[in-house]
Amino acid sequence: MFHETEVPVKDPSSTAVITKTFSIGMGALRVFLTCALIILLLWAIGVFETDPYIKATLDLKGSKDNGEKLFKINCVGCHGITAQGLLGPDLHEVTDNFSEAAIINQIIQGATPPMPSFEMEPQKMADLMAYLNSLK
Repeated sequence: MFHETEVPVKDPSSTAVITKTFSIGMGALRVFLTCALIILLLWAIGVFETDPYIKATLDLKGSKDNGEKLFKINCVGCHGITAQGLLGPDLHEVTDNFSEAAIINQIIQGATPPMPSFEMEPQKMADLMAYLNSLK
């Protein structure tokens, strides 16, 4: 596979253009195609499926009121009483900026320090997500 590009000569009195030809070696192409095939096969056998806890949570309908209570018990110390942010970020647009699965993953893993990890039943997590969705 070849790619041609025009490169202007650096001599200001010249308008000449040099054409350079770049090539991708067959070895690099084989590596790329092999990696793509492996990823496709892993996807086909379900390696990239959603975590069962996250799937169970997303399948439930949450209660905003119950979620607000959970938030006030567990989250206000870092995110503020109205989720305006203190030590932790403002959460008013968190569901616009991240998928629910990513938010749940953040909560259960505490992936960005100093956030701790939280363990709760899927229904309680669904309630918390309903509250976070109401903050828009």
